[in-house]
Amino acid sequence: MIKNFARGLAALSLILTPLAIPASAQAAPAGAEVLVLADALEQIPVADESRTGYTRDKFRHWNTGLDPADGCNTRAEVLMAEALEAPTVAAGCKLSGGTWLSYYDGQEVNDPAKLDIDHMVPLAEAWDSGASSWDAKRREAYANDQDASTSLVAVTARSNRQKADQDPREWMPPLPDAHCRYISEWVGTKLRWGLAADQGEVDALKVYADGPCETAVVHYTPAP
Repeated sequence: MIKNFARGLAALSLILTPLAIPASAQAAPAGAEVLVLADALEQIPVADESRTGYTRDKFRHWNTGLDPADGCNTRAEVLMAEALEAPTVAAGCKLSGGTWLSYYDGQEVNDPAKLDIDHMVPLAEAWDSGASSWDAKRREAYANDQDASTSLVAVTARSNRQKADQDPREWMPPLPDAHCRYISEWVGTKLRWGLAADQGEVDALKVYADGPCETAVVHYTPAP
């Protein structure tokens, strides 16, 4: 309940204040590592990527979520946690109504069916960057990670599908004011899960770290 309330407040702040607020202004979760973006980038190992053997079904999702007794899967739990105005929950965890803000494009959404739950670092990118060596249990944990509020994000289906499996060298949120938040959360997710980045990705991230996002701070807690 406390986690859901905190995530709701964080999302509400996007309406009340500009999206350009640097990550340094955000409160770090208890026990989190805190690094300036440029320093955080130095912690990510640089390695070539390979998609050999990847299929989406190697990352089981959505599973029964944080509370198997609530009858809701991870997708529904994330939607409820990130709602600015809570949806109605009917039998079988069917959601209706509610209000969300898709921070990638600044769109307010009132229909849960019009939202996707985006993996901040897409499943294919995670595979390319180290998850190919994980066992099935760890890949499932990654694909359903609600213990870090930035790992999964409710956004418009349009923006999520435009992003697809691209890294920040290839795609950035269409809303410029979202860029520093996005870069910080991308880097934090890679660090949380011990994922690598290829040189092209690192070069693209450094453009932001050395420029418009130089004051941004990355918060992350290593995954178990």
